[in-house]
Amino acid sequence: MATSASTAQQAPRPIDIALLTSVFVVAACGLLYELAAGALASYVLGDSVLQFSTIIGTYLFAMGLGSWLSRYFERQLPAHFLRIELLVALIGGALPATLFLANAYTPGAFRFLLYSMVLMVGTLVGLEIPLVMRILKRNVVLKDLVSQVLTFDYLGALAVSLAFPLLLVPHLGLIRTGLVFGLMNAAVALWAVWLFRHELRRVKAHLLACAMVVGLLLAALAGADQITSFAEDKFYQDRIVFTTATPYQRIVVTQGRYGHRLYLNGNLQFSESDEYRYHEALVHPAMAAHGAPKRVAVLGGGDGMAVREILKYPSVESVTLVELDPAMTRIFSENPTLARLNGHALQDPKVKIVNTDAFGWLQQGGEAREAGGLGADDTFDVIVVDFPDPTNFSIGKLYTNSFYALLDKRLAASGYAVVQTTSPLVARQSFWTVVQTIESVGLQTAPYHAHVPSFGEWGYVIASRRPWRLPEALPDGLRFLAPPSLPLLFDFPLDMARVPADVNRLSNQALVHTYEREWGKVVAH
Repeated sequence: MATSASTAQQAPRPIDIALLTSVFVVAACGLLYELAAGALASYVLGDSVLQFSTIIGTYLFAMGLGSWLSRYFERQLPAHFLRIELLVALIGGALPATLFLANAYTPGAFRFLLYSMVLMVGTLVGLEIPLVMRILKRNVVLKDLVSQVLTFDYLGALAVSLAFPLLLVPHLGLIRTGLVFGLMNAAVALWAVWLFRHELRRVKAHLLACAMVVGLLLAALAGADQITSFAEDKFYQDRIVFTTATPYQRIVVTQGRYGHRLYLNGNLQFSESDEYRYHEALVHPAMAAHGAPKRVAVLGGGDGMAVREILKYPSVESVTLVELDPAMTRIFSENPTLARLNGHALQDPKVKIVNTDAFGWLQQGGEAREAGGLGADDTFDVIVVDFPDPTNFSIGKLYTNSFYALLDKRLAASGYAVVQTTSPLVARQSFWTVVQTIESVGLQTAPYHAHVPSFGEWGYVIASRRPWRLPEALPDGLRFLAPPSLPLLFDFPLDMARVPADVNRLSNQALVHTYEREWGKVVAH
């Protein structure tokens, strides 16, 4: 009988199940705010590894601080719990929108506001779980209490960690996602009012507070598009004509006095007014030097501009475009305005689009050919490498000796590869680090540069197994390059001349640190 009574006493009550469900929601919301802060920090500050590491560390420290502070909450625990939920709903839910606006209007305060909000949210989330455990302790034995609370906590974290990159950001965007999860926190607070209505002293006041928070979040959710436009129009100056967030990056296209401009994570990729200079310099010295390239690969360059230049060669039989983000190739294929910029190159029957990681694509064997991969012996006459600058380690791996060794295997014996290589004037050490890294795998190099007004002096490197030679002719219709002026691109003045540099390896990614240091000086000034 004693055993039966004990078992009956430990059976979960509806209120306990409700609280455990709240733990699931609380954990999901807390991790969501942490991920949103990390994503925004990587968008604005660069180096996703550093930003996520510092955000996670700050958040975990704040949670520990909140757990320690929970010892001072002794009475009216349900009331404290729902108040904390409302604060988390407000601060966490508004975190992405607030940081977007701060970056647009007070960029100098972005970092301070970022870590202040992460500290506040982390502290509040750290308070939540101990309070729930103490409320549940009234009816659940300790061993069951700990296992149940931690189980629901970890399940909530798992759910949002999967949904954040796959569903939430691509379909809702960061601002809407934050506000939706803020509403979930507010819903937990409303639930707490109902569950503990007999214990709360001022039920009507708590209901009014809940209604106010829900109203604010719903109003912000209704105006999410306006908030985004308000922030981005200020940040980008020109009128935004297209914007989307993908699992890989935030894509923004603007239109202004210099035509259309493409930004990835806030970094300018091209300006319609002078992109022809960049892409002609990138493509034609290697393509024309080859003579009659048939098979060409483009790694990166999902905007299709490099493909447009490649298709000016009648000898080209196939172009394989390898772009990680399917959203890039989709919008530059289907959007009439953007497709016009690349001359509808991505719709050309010669072009094959493969949406995958270029590093992995180069590693693939023959069994992957049918799925868009490479055969074991597949090689290319020309490979154009048009990745964003190495602002973080995920991009930096595409500038390592490991990557260039794979690239070498895919070059035909008489083939050329060309790599866009940041500014040899602003980031001189970074530029020559790429050159040194390419040479470290046994390839010969021909570094050169061109002036692109939107970027200043910009650098490129041709890599091959045979010496590069100046082409005697270039395709008709070019606006920038001409045979007489082509040799000037390979002449480096003293302030851009070669300097000693290390090899960029996967194990150290020295280039990322060098790049940040050199470009950081420009931003600081």
